[in-house]
Amino acid sequence: MQLLSQFLRRQDTDEELMDLITTLTVACKEIALKLRQGALAGVLGTTDNTNVQGESQKKLDIISNEILKTVLLNHTLVAGVASEEESWPVPGNKDGRFLVLFDPLDGSSNIDVNVSVGTIFSILEAPEGEDFSTEQPYLQSGRKQLAAGYVLYGPSALLVLTTGQGVNMFTLSHTGDFLLTHENVQIPEETREFAINMSNHRHWEQPMRDYIGDVLLGADGPREKNFNMRWIASMVAEVHRVLTRGGIFAYPWDARTPKKPGKLRIMYEGNPMSMLVEQAGGLATNCYKNVMDVQPDDIHERVSVALGSSKEVEILLEYHKKGVSKDD
Repeated sequence: MQLLSQFLRRQDTDEELMDLITTLTVACKEIALKLRQGALAGVLGTTDNTNVQGESQKKLDIISNEILKTVLLNHTLVAGVASEEESWPVPGNKDGRFLVLFDPLDGSSNIDVNVSVGTIFSILEAPEGEDFSTEQPYLQSGRKQLAAGYVLYGPSALLVLTTGQGVNMFTLSHTGDFLLTHENVQIPEETREFAINMSNHRHWEQPMRDYIGDVLLGADGPREKNFNMRWIASMVAEVHRVLTRGGIFAYPWDARTPKKPGKLRIMYEGNPMSMLVEQAGGLATNCYKNVMDVQPDDIHERVSVALGSSKEVEILLEYHKKGVSKDD
């Protein structure tokens, strides 16, 4: 099995980008250790704090965020970082080449019940002459990403990575190395599996309700085949399942928050996951156009997401062609 560094060299990955990715994995290994210790390290439970999203922060949200910030900002190549847990970007080395955006611990509501969570990251080129304590340098479309990925902390710790040359999976070994275990991951074009929070059904746009309604009718409905539903409430875990065996995952527009186009954050979740899915042969949309073609106006901007097996996502898009977009 190849080490992560060996594989990236085989792909002729830019040396500085490879160095940054390696640094990111150092932080994620530390987070993995904290999670593995769990209650023994006193890291479980909820704090009295809320993040910029107005969400209660788990202890490990704060710990993971601090680990990533500390490791990344000490790297000379990092011009700045932006985190889902931070109100504003944090500047690094003014001469750094890269910007790193991350969700330090996606799915953290599942921590206390020992369900898979993960770290999502996106790497962008740092524009020259910008102030990296402000939002503007970070507001790049997903098409500008140099690399994206996540580390899934589950029964095993897995790094899922793309540098624009396909998607590859690396497993954290007992020696502390990420080893290549799945090369050139491809999402099956068709599926019989969907993941969505059905409790929000009444708040969705009509096209999404129509689509799900037909899916639920199974072989007796217009789709003429039976589907299974999955829902973990951790985007990392949901996307990992899609990458592993296909499926469609959706977190659509919700009428309860009409001024927000969705629940998920485009910079920390939508863009990096969309890059992975597209590189694996799938589709990732906001139900009207590709997520990575949405130009963000705010580092904490939200987006509707529907991603996964290409033919199934295309069918969902057909349902929405008659609707009116809620996303810019």
